[in-house]
Amino acid sequence: MGKKKVMVPADEVDLATVKYQYEEIEAPHLTGIGLKLFVKVLEAPLIGSLIISQLKKKNKMIEMLRNTVIPETPMFKPEFPPREPETGVVPVDEDQRPEERVELALKSLPDYEPAKSLSTDASSTFRYWKIRDYAYAYRSKITTPSIVAERFIAAMDKFNNMKPPTPLLISYDPELVRKQAAASTRRFEEGCPVSILDGIFMAIKDDIDCFPHPSKGGTTFFHEVRPVEEDAASVGRLRSCGVILVGKANMHELGLGTTGNNPNHGTARNPHAPERYTGGSSSGPAAIVASGLCSAALGTDGGGSVRIPSSLCGVVGLKSTYGRTTMSGSICDSGTVEIIGPITSNVEDAILVYAAILGSSTAERIALKPSLPCLPDLTSNEISHVSGSLTLGKYTEWFNDVFSTDISDKCEDVLNRLVENHGCKMVEIVIPELHEMRTAHIVSIGSESACGLNPDYEDGKKVKFTLDTRTNLALFHSFSASDYVAAQCLRRRLMYYHMEIFKEVDVIVTPTTGMTAPVIPPAALSLGETNMQVTGNLMRFVVTANLLGFPAISVPIGYDKQGLPIGLQIIGRPWCEATILRLATAIEELCGSPKKKPQQYYDILKGE
Repeated sequence: MGKKKVMVPADEVDLATVKYQYEEIEAPHLTGIGLKLFVKVLEAPLIGSLIISQLKKKNKMIEMLRNTVIPETPMFKPEFPPREPETGVVPVDEDQRPEERVELALKSLPDYEPAKSLSTDASSTFRYWKIRDYAYAYRSKITTPSIVAERFIAAMDKFNNMKPPTPLLISYDPELVRKQAAASTRRFEEGCPVSILDGIFMAIKDDIDCFPHPSKGGTTFFHEVRPVEEDAASVGRLRSCGVILVGKANMHELGLGTTGNNPNHGTARNPHAPERYTGGSSSGPAAIVASGLCSAALGTDGGGSVRIPSSLCGVVGLKSTYGRTTMSGSICDSGTVEIIGPITSNVEDAILVYAAILGSSTAERIALKPSLPCLPDLTSNEISHVSGSLTLGKYTEWFNDVFSTDISDKCEDVLNRLVENHGCKMVEIVIPELHEMRTAHIVSIGSESACGLNPDYEDGKKVKFTLDTRTNLALFHSFSASDYVAAQCLRRRLMYYHMEIFKEVDVIVTPTTGMTAPVIPPAALSLGETNMQVTGNLMRFVVTANLLGFPAISVPIGYDKQGLPIGLQIIGRPWCEATILRLATAIEELCGSPKKKPQQYYDILKGE
C-alpha cells in the first residue's frame, strides 16, 4: 500500500512549484575483467533479473513507470501542432533533385571570397577548409579531386599506423576512392561538375548503407544477417551530387553508447586529445571531420549521437526534425527518436549537406505532415536583424548542471554576446519533469532497439555483441509493454510543456554536453566499458530533441582549461531548421574560426 502516485494533468501543473532535480545515476562503473564478470552475472537466470530490478528501483524507474498514474494518452511518435512560418528563409521543394536543392542552398549563402578563404599567411589562425574552398580550388585548377584522393589515401595510411591506433573507418577501399575521384576530376575538366558538392570527401557512419560497403553497425557480424544491396536514401542523394564517399566510419556498437568505445574495430580517438574519447555513437564521423580528412560525414542521432561527438571534437552537428529526412537504408530505420544528420567543420557546410539529404518518406509525409523545408537566407543585410529578433529560452538551473563550470561559463559568455551584439532577447524558462524525460527516452530507444535486435540476439548472436551492448540489452529486455506505453504517455506530457514554452521563445539554449571529452581507460580498449555517470553527463541536454523530435544543432564555441572543445546546443521549434541554422551562423561568427589546431590533423587540400 502507499506506492501509487497520481500526476496532475500537464496543463494544470504550477510552474512556480517546479524544482530542478539534479541527476544522480546509481550504477557501477566497470571495465575489463570486472565488466566481463558483471555481464555473466547479469545474463544469469534469476540473479540477473534481481540486479536489473534493483538498479531500476535505485534510479526511480519503477516508481515512474509502474507506480504512477499518468493522465495523458500515449504519443507513439512525435506529433506537432501547426506553426507560424519562419522569416528570412529560402523555401525548398523536397521533391526537387538533390543537386537543385544544393544549388538553392548555395545561393542562400554570403558571397564567397577566395582570397580571404584560401589565405596562406603563416600568421593566420587555424581554420578548417570549407566545401566552397575545395570547389574553388578544383574550378581554378589549383588541385583536382584525384590529387586530393591520393593525399587522403596517404593520410589514412598514416592514421592507421599511429600509436595509439586511430581507427577512423571500418570499411574502406582506396580503389573505390580513386575511381570516384577520377570521375569527379573528369567532370571538372569538362567544365560540368554536378554541384558544389562534386569532389567533396565524406564518410558515412557504419549504420547507414553505402553500397558496396557492408553495414556492420560497429559489430563483427551484422553485415552477415543484413546484406547491403543499395545506398541509403540520404547516401544516394549525396552520390547524385558528386560526393566522394570514402567508406564506413567507426561507431559505438549499434549506436548503444555515448563514448565511441568499440573493442571490435578499435576505439576512435579524439583528434584534440588522443587519450580521450570522441563521444558517440557517431565517433568515426566526428573524428574524421575534426582531423581534416573529410569536409563532412553522415551520422545517426537517437540520443545525441551526432551532437555529442561533434561537441567533444569541436565540430558542428545537426539533428533535423524527426521525419524531415528519411531513415530508409539505415540499421535504425524503424524507431521514433532517430534521425540521419550531417557533421561538418562549420555551419555553412552543414547547410549544404542538409539541403542534399533532406526529404521525408511517403509514410512520414502522411503521418507527420511536415511543413515546407526552409534554409536561412544569409545573403541579406537583414541577417543581423532577423537573428536579433529571436527570443532565447534558458533554464538556468539545468544550464548550469555541468561537470565543470568552464562549460557553463563559456556558453553563458556567448549568449551574453548574442544579446549585446545582435539584440537577441534572453528569457528565463522552467522545464518540468526532466528526470521523467530521461526515463521516457531510455525506455523508448531501448525498447525499439531491443525489438530490432531480438531476432539475432535469440538466434545465438548474443555472445557476438560487445559487453557494454549486452549490459544495455539486459536493461532493455526488462522493459515491459506497459513501461513502453507509460513512456509514450510521458512523451505527450513533455510535448505539451515544450510547445507551451515555444509560444514564448524561438529556441532553447543549453550546453551540448555536461562534460568535455572523458579519458579512455586503458582496460576499456579490449573489453569495453560501462559508465552511466559519464553517459548521464554526456546526454543531459540532448535527449529532449530526440524524444520530442525537435531540430537541434551543436556549435563549437571554444575550449575548457584543458584545451578540450565545448559545444553550445540550440533546440528549435518543430520543422524550424532554418532558425537554428541562422542562429548557429551568428554564434560561429561571434566565436570566430577555431583557433586550436587538433593534435591529429592532416590538410588534404594542401597535402600537409
